[in-house]
Amino acid sequence: QVRLVESGGGLAQAGGSLRLSCAASGRTFSQFGMGWFRQAPGKEREFVAAISRGGSNTKYVDSVKGRFTVSRNNRNNMMYLQMDNVEPEDTAVYYCAAKGGIVMSTVIIDPASYNYWGQGTQVTVSS
Repeated sequence: QVRLVESGGGLAQAGGSLRLSCAASGRTFSQFGMGWFRQAPGKEREFVAAISRGGSNTKYVDSVKGRFTVSRNNRNNMMYLQMDNVEPEDTAVYYCAAKGGIVMSTVIIDPASYNYWGQGTQVTVSS
């Protein structure tokens, strides 16, 4: 069992920055591929970014490329999402997720593949 807790959400103005954190506990963090997803009101949950177990491979949805950066610290059992130059369209609840049983270099973007989810943190971007 893995417990995930997101933090760092809040209100930002367009063009500003936020840094989301995901704290993991319960199992060896480095065994899990990790991902960030978001869900806006009335929309389906969508992939934002993912990172491999060791942190060497990452993927992003096109709409955040060049603006968001995903990273992880396996010693501290933490994953981060640095959000720069945010836009009103980034407004959503952001979730972190963990997927076990994968090889070191794999990056997973399908939310249905993830085993564990956090409770989410709200991000609101004003124009």
